[in-house]
Amino acid sequence: MPVTPAALRDVPYMGVIYVVAEAMKLGFRNGHPDWSNLGQGQPEVGEMAGAPERIQSVDLLPEDAAYGPLEGIDELREVVAAHYNRLYRQGKSSQYTAANVSVASGGRLALTRAAAALGSINVGHQVPDYTAYEDMFDYHLSRLNPVTLWGRAEDGFAVTAEDLATAIREHELGAFIFSNPCNPTGTVVQGDELQRYVSLARSTGMALLADEFYSHFIYEQASDGSFSAGSGPISSAAFVEDVEQDPVLIFDGLTKNYRYPGWRIGWVVGPADMVETTARTASAIDGGPSRLAQRAALEVLEPARADQETNALREVFCAKRNVMIERLTALGVRFPRPSHSTFYCWGSLEDLPAPFNDGMEFFRRALEHRVLTVPGEFFDVNPGKRRQGESPYRQWMRFSFGPPMENMLGGLTRLEEMLRSPS
Repeated sequence: MPVTPAALRDVPYMGVIYVVAEAMKLGFRNGHPDWSNLGQGQPEVGEMAGAPERIQSVDLLPEDAAYGPLEGIDELREVVAAHYNRLYRQGKSSQYTAANVSVASGGRLALTRAAAALGSINVGHQVPDYTAYEDMFDYHLSRLNPVTLWGRAEDGFAVTAEDLATAIREHELGAFIFSNPCNPTGTVVQGDELQRYVSLARSTGMALLADEFYSHFIYEQASDGSFSAGSGPISSAAFVEDVEQDPVLIFDGLTKNYRYPGWRIGWVVGPADMVETTARTASAIDGGPSRLAQRAALEVLEPARADQETNALREVFCAKRNVMIERLTALGVRFPRPSHSTFYCWGSLEDLPAPFNDGMEFFRRALEHRVLTVPGEFFDVNPGKRRQGESPYRQWMRFSFGPPMENMLGGLTRLEEMLRSPS
């Protein structure tokens, strides 16, 4: 018998998924040559200048047909641990091992496992931030109490270490989750400020959940204001003193930094007991990641190949970033603090003429010109919809330079045409 409507609750699409669903009603599909997806949450996945050739095949082994360990195969866990030690912990006495790593089928699943493992605590989160956090919180509101920490435009919408310390004291935070580099703003907490974040976790016992899926998309600003590819990635791992004692969980994977989103390989790195606890939730949530995809990941993280990929990534994406900022600024989109990371530009539409100074209206009109964008209000993480009223990000928009340059340029040209002919 068919399920009656009353048996299911209403589950709305979130953020980018909603954008794509609306675009599909008008004929969009992934890879359609007549559309430009300036809303996409994945990087271009084809061949790229300076990067190694894309991996096209992996051999099946007999054991790939069996269930794998909930926490991932030992080979990949060891490679991920070595990856972090090589990039962030050279010369440090405390080193990550396979026991400090758990693999999941994608980043959202790794984060979902962690949310399911949290106790009855107050959990801080910044806004704006990654749209999926809201839904993750919603599943656990009977146990978790979300506490909103507001980022300020002058700080790139990041929560300062000082504000985090105040929130820990005033709200007795048991955990703080944040994307760093941040989706959607492109702001990155790094250097002394990131060190203070980690120190706060160490001194207070608050669990720091650092979503670092854009950790290699780093761009550096020169004294003349121009941006170029950064010298390397950033991670909270660089400031951890004792990998078993500092309550820092780091989430990353192949999705963004290595441009294999469809492989669904993510991981969490942190103290072994915390990592094991998050992996235990997989017995009910997902059953563990694919063995086949994990073995393919081993080649991606081979040091020379990994560095070639991420060095090329910063060069190519910084070039696209610079073009997008220039073109959108000329259209009247305002960037109080230009993107220093990710492949997103977080712009204010306030100075545009009506109706384009409203995110949802801009989004709808852009679809008519075969361009996808993501309204800023989707990043107003509001678990349980406890806050009422209009979103403060109604006049903001996230623009993605994830597509290849040529496709991105076509989308920007169509946005220019849209704003010149508002009727």
